[in-house]
Order: sequence, then C-alpha cells, then structure tokens
Amino acid sequence: QVQLVESGGGLVQAGGSLRLSCAASGRTFTRYVIGWFRQAPGRERDFVAANSWNGGTYYTDSVKGRFTISRDNAKNTVYLQMNSLKPEDTAVYYCAGNVGLWIGTNPTEYDVWGQGTQVTVSS
Repeated sequence: QVQLVESGGGLVQAGGSLRLSCAASGRTFTRYVIGWFRQAPGRERDFVAANSWNGGTYYTDSVKGRFTISRDNAKNTVYLQMNSLKPEDTAVYYCAGNVGLWIGTNPTEYDVWGQGTQVTVSS
C-alpha cells in the first residue's frame, strides 16, 4: 500500500497560483487513482480533481479551467496546479489514493490519505 505526503500549500492573494504536490511511496503507485479533496472549517470534505494511471482526469465544476491535475509516475508524484485562486478555495487540501481505474468523487471510495496541506487565499 502506498503512503501519501502533500506539500506546497501556503498563503496567496486572490488571483494568484499555487502548486500542490502529492508524493507517494511504494512500488504500486502507478496502479492508483489519485484524487485531491479539500475541507474548509465546518464543511464536509469535497472532491476537487483526480487522475488515473492511464491519463483519465476529472474535475469538480468549480475548479474547471483553473486547476490542472498531472502525474509524474517516474517521480511517484501527482501535482495540482491551482491558478486564479479565489478566497472560496481556502481549505485544507488532501490527496488520496484508490487502487484501480475508477475515478470516484466520494471520499469513502479512497483507501489511503495524506495528512493535508493548508491553502489560504486572501481577498
């Protein structure tokens, strides 16, 4: 089973950009769908984006055109490039893994989770 570690969070002004990284350990990384979720205070953990080892991707509507998920299997890392950030993007961002090809949007569909990284967008 893989272990996931996020990095790249921080404080940015509205309209700015951040790139989050999700580094995975373990040889079976390429078999995993990797998803990004976010959780704001007092809210549920919401799906943001995900991609599978064969290149399939899926985004929630609110980030389409602003966020891009990508994967470097040689580095065992998945990235979330976030552009045109808005205050409502403020949350703790988590990456999560699920074996197979199915790109799920429900947190219960993912077996492995990172510890999270804080993203704060100021207005």
